[in-house]
Amino acid sequence: MTIQRIFLLFLLVVPILEIYMLLQIGAIIGVIPTIFSVVATAVIGSWLLRQQGFSTLQRLQQSMAQGTLPAKELIEGPILLVGGALLLTPGFVTDAIGFFCLIPSTRKQIVSYVLKHLVIPNTSPQQPEVHNPDVIEGDYTRRD
Repeated sequence: MTIQRIFLLFLLVVPILEIYMLLQIGAIIGVIPTIFSVVATAVIGSWLLRQQGFSTLQRLQQSMAQGTLPAKELIEGPILLVGGALLLTPGFVTDAIGFFCLIPSTRKQIVSYVLKHLVIPNTSPQQPEVHNPDVIEGDYTRRD
């Protein structure tokens, strides 16, 4: 299955699932509490996104100041962005996924999964540099 098909399937299934969940929960707790809970999750999500975003930005700046590669922070950024977008989308399924992305402990698990399965396996081991006898190394300066 290609990425395009998965994305298309996601775009078709999620809204149907969200409408179903909103109708079911609305039938159980009522219309006003359902609307209130959707708005409340958006407000809480935007606050949490702001807090976690600033925290990640500070860690990124500290890593850069120390001269280390901020790999985890660079992966956390898009996860935070997706989580915030999902929390602003009305519905309970997207809110659950969005909160999953914004909670630091679960976000760290996502980052470690990405680093183990998507980033590290694609790197090949360093090959020793072979000395080519036809290459003469040196420095040069241009004087005009």
